[in-house]
Amino acid sequence: MTTSTEMSTETLTNNAAKHICIADIMTTRVVTIDMDDRLTLAKEIFDNVSFHHLLVVDNKQLSGILSYRDFLRALSPNIGTAAELIRDTETLQKRVHQVMTHNPFTIAPHCDIHQASKLILDHDIGCLPVLDNNTIVGIITWKDLLNAYCLR
Repeated sequence: MTTSTEMSTETLTNNAAKHICIADIMTTRVVTIDMDDRLTLAKEIFDNVSFHHLLVVDNKQLSGILSYRDFLRALSPNIGTAAELIRDTETLQKRVHQVMTHNPFTIAPHCDIHQASKLILDHDIGCLPVLDNNTIVGIITWKDLLNAYCLR
C-alpha cells in the first residue's frame, strides 16, 4: 500500500520527467554507416567503440538501424575460431541493408523522455534516432533514458 506522501513524490517525479526534453539528454555525435557498406566496416566500428547502434543512411537520409545484435545474428558463429572456413568469413561481405532494421521508429528533439520511454518499451527496441525535419540530430538509447530518470 502506498501512502499519500509516496504518491505525491511519485507524481512529482513523473511530472518532472515529462518535462525533460530529448534534446537535453540525447547523444549528438552519431556514427552513421551507408546501407551499401559491407559488414566488415560495421565490425571495424563495433570493435572500436562502446556503443551498440549505427544509424544507416542512404543519401544522408535515415534508412535504418544496425544494432550490434543484428550484426551478430548475421555472422557465422565460427568466425574467429579454429573451425572458421572461407564461407564463414564471407558472411562479413553482406551489405548493411541486408541485416539492418528498416524504417525505424524515430523521435523529435522537442519530445519528452516519457514519450521516448513509451516508444522504446511498446516496440521493444533499444534506441530511437532523433530527427529534426528529417535530419539526424542525435540518438537516444534506453540507457540514456534510465540515466535521466535516475539523475533527475
